[in-house]
Amino acid sequence: MNKQVFWIEGDGIGPEIWQAVRPVLDAALARTGAEELEWTELLAGEKALALTGELLPKTTLDALAGAEVAIKGPLGTPVGGGFRSLNVTLRQTLDLYACIRPVRWFEGTASPVLHPEKVNMVIFRENTEDVYAGIEYAAGSPEAVRLADFLRAEFHANVDREAAIGIKPMTEKGSKRLVRSAIRYALAHGLPSVTLVHKGNIMKFTEGGFRAWGYEVAREFGDAVIMETEATSRNSAGKVIIRDRIADAMFQEALLHPEQHSVLASPNLNGDYLSDALAAQVGGLGMAPGVNMSDSLAIFEATHGTAPTAAGKDTANPCSLLLSGAMMLEHMGFADASQVVENAVKNVIRDRTVTPDLAAGMEGARAVSCSEFGRLLLAKI
Repeated sequence: MNKQVFWIEGDGIGPEIWQAVRPVLDAALARTGAEELEWTELLAGEKALALTGELLPKTTLDALAGAEVAIKGPLGTPVGGGFRSLNVTLRQTLDLYACIRPVRWFEGTASPVLHPEKVNMVIFRENTEDVYAGIEYAAGSPEAVRLADFLRAEFHANVDREAAIGIKPMTEKGSKRLVRSAIRYALAHGLPSVTLVHKGNIMKFTEGGFRAWGYEVAREFGDAVIMETEATSRNSAGKVIIRDRIADAMFQEALLHPEQHSVLASPNLNGDYLSDALAAQVGGLGMAPGVNMSDSLAIFEATHGTAPTAAGKDTANPCSLLLSGAMMLEHMGFADASQVVENAVKNVIRDRTVTPDLAAGMEGARAVSCSEFGRLLLAKI
């Protein structure tokens, strides 16, 4: 029986990048003799609204709740009402607590840094807490004033009654399961280190809690890991080194010494900043794949937005969704097919026949449409 994959087309440039991506994934499976996938479409976003009157139909959520694998294009965020964010709603409703983004450079891709080839990191970003919890009140609102008064009266907090107020809850459970998955990934892939990225020097009980809980989890792995403070060249061979860095210092290290870090584990907001900044070093979000995972479901997706001004122009770069698809194939046990996809991307970029966003920074490159880029990938396969 073929393995089922649910897919969501996405808004904006979603339809055109999906049309370029799916044939490549199917061709890679066929090239390696793997079984075909059973593709099943689910509706969300603008297409869902047009066909069902809902942005996120219950049938879609019900299907995903019982699924193991899905892939989706970018979804827009409603303005002025409705869902705070369709993506956040999916992540919280389905408990997709780990956002995993591998970032590495493909030879020939333009970069603003001198040595993008040194960037090869995987970011594990907590996906349900911190700012994604969405607890905030507008300045001057009755809720904000009441909360400010409570904080002033009960805890003697220096909070202006006219302030906008946000709350960032971070739990031991949420932090530990994120760090645990990062360490498991490092061990499974033979990677040398996991770095906990936090702002615990200032936010001692939220970000500092993340750091402390992360080290507690690390000790669960026994001799398979070693703390940076204890590691030497003699006793750390074959072990994953666990360390932590203040978030602002980590940004500097990501630029100066990216080769010294392999897996980063971070609360939500820090991980958001870092994953986008690292993507910029290797060619931008158009080259950055990602997956959002629970313990039972993995939704692979483009990491960029809907780019509405580019929609329908056939100029979008499909690599983010395509490389997410390659991640999906590996996750499903089709490692050979995944490698075929990555090789096709490498070869097309090497030929300097790329979409306009990549061509703009590549000397001698020929800009091609999204659909032609897809056909060139198929030719390589």
